Amino acid sequence: MADAQAKRVQPGTIDAELASRAVRRIKDYLMRYPEQSTIRVDGEHGDEDPLILPREAVSLLAFVLAQAAEGRGVTVIPSHAELTTQQAADMLNVSRPYLIKLLEAGEIPFRLIGKHRRITYEDLQEYKRRDDVKRRTAADQLAALGQELGI
Repeated sequence: MADAQAKRVQPGTIDAELASRAVRRIKDYLMRYPEQSTIRVDGEHGDEDPLILPREAVSLLAFVLAQAAEGRGVTVIPSHAELTTQQAADMLNVSRPYLIKLLEAGEIPFRLIGKHRRITYEDLQEYKRRDDVKRRTAADQLAALGQELGI
């Protein structure tokens, strides 16, 4: 993915102890002030203007820091980002040829740029949601059948 479309933090890049302390402070603050839609961050020097952040951005930062505290990497991808077929296949944990069959069957929308297919992250996530529902329904039906048969 191009840097303009995704930002990745590799595992271990952020100091886990520092991330852990920061996430605790952020969560404590958010719990103490649940009605605030913006968060004011004052600079270390009294003469600096405060940084005003949207609450959702601070919550996202807390999530990233929590993952870093656990030693995990994180990738942030805008919902409108376009993925190559290999990137999309990797995200679904399927082969590229299988993904192309899904595209050609109309299961996932895509667009052509020359001969190359591009899939939006949003469309890929929507396919994953639909597929998860299908899998859960099939598993529930098998479980019910198993109970009927006494298995």
